[in-house]
Amino acid sequence: MESVASWKKLGLFAVTWPIFVDSVLRMMLGTADVFMLSLISDQVTGAVGLANEIIVFCIMMFGFVGIGTSVAVAQNLGAGRAKEASRISALAITINLIFGIIISILLVVFGESLMRLMNLAPEQIEIAKRYLNIIGAFIWIEALSYAISSVLRSNGQTRDVMFVTLGVNLIHVAGNSLLIFGNLGFPEWGVTGAAVSTVVSRLIGLIVLIVILYRRIPVQIRLKHYVTFDSRIVKQIMSIGIPSAGEHLSWQSQHMMIVSFINIIGQAALSTHIYMMNITNYFMALAMAIGMGTEIIVGHMVGAGAFKAAYHKLIRSLRISLLVTFVVVGIASIFRRDLIGLFTDNPEIIAMGSSILILSVILEPGRTFNLVVINSLRAAGDARFPVFMGILSMWGIAVPLAYWLGIVMKMGLLGVWVAFAVDEWVRGLLMYLRWKSRVWQSKALVKPNVGTVAK
Repeated sequence: MESVASWKKLGLFAVTWPIFVDSVLRMMLGTADVFMLSLISDQVTGAVGLANEIIVFCIMMFGFVGIGTSVAVAQNLGAGRAKEASRISALAITINLIFGIIISILLVVFGESLMRLMNLAPEQIEIAKRYLNIIGAFIWIEALSYAISSVLRSNGQTRDVMFVTLGVNLIHVAGNSLLIFGNLGFPEWGVTGAAVSTVVSRLIGLIVLIVILYRRIPVQIRLKHYVTFDSRIVKQIMSIGIPSAGEHLSWQSQHMMIVSFINIIGQAALSTHIYMMNITNYFMALAMAIGMGTEIIVGHMVGAGAFKAAYHKLIRSLRISLLVTFVVVGIASIFRRDLIGLFTDNPEIIAMGSSILILSVILEPGRTFNLVVINSLRAAGDARFPVFMGILSMWGIAVPLAYWLGIVMKMGLLGVWVAFAVDEWVRGLLMYLRWKSRVWQSKALVKPNVGTVAK
């Protein structure tokens, strides 16, 4: 009972607000490059934006170990097994490092070919290649950071992760200013400067995260645990991680497919889409933070056997996130032209983006369902259902509908975003019905120790 009571006392807000700030700051890493490079040209922005789509795709793949780790660590801590949580953390960090090195090699070797498959204009490929080659070669840094951050959050250290990300952002923006534009006597490297700044800031952040890891977790990781293979631990992580990876992989791959449709529509549509993704990502940041905060608390509750408390925690979190999403997006839609005007003065792009911001009032609440409910389903150990329904909706609804509305019906970029909205609402409602069914109560990874069970 003590484990659950401590998390109830901590409260959702205390867990969520650092995750929210951290999520916003992480988004700002990519937005900073897009915003600062937009001062050069919309063409450069489109090229770098597409390269960032590939980078985000890879980072989301790293998340499959991170998500599995977060759930396994949270449930074990909730069940009173701190030593087991420490061993899980060590092996997860090693797995993600190896995975990150493999992805770095693949990006350097096949990055240009991938951009050609996505119908990027030849002149933009040269721009994007410079950016992708540098960041891709060091993407393993992000893989390692992702795993360590997941461990720290599951231990309740959400503020530490937030402060590290804040520092990374400050270093990144300063580096961009010096290396993109050549301020204070530094070389004027443009796109290359943005990439170098990103890598250096992430490396510094990783070093700080490692130091925090050894100061904050209750049972310190022993060096031998990094290289000790335990099939039982791997099974725990992968039982959540692999299905989650399947969902993320499906989402990002269908999104990249849809981006190839947008490239057919035209360069103005691509630039608009890149700008809109950078804006709308902030809309879902708080919902995503509430989802992750709820995931941590639900994971501890499920590990302690407190299923009823976990059920109601998700329902309350969902209500809060829906209300906040609607208010934030509604306000943003009122100032839509001003928001887009921060990135460009192209009237065609501003007009397209304004229509999409109005549509987002409908789209974003649907996305909120996914972010909040799916995280809690995973925290309870129910990871397969979201993947199955997600793949079915993404490839059965979003992709064909985006092509039909955007290209066949000539609705352009707005038609593509209508398809996004339909997909998000279908998946969101399905996830909600799954939670209401309480099937997830039989999916826990661990059994609570005697004395920790709370009903």
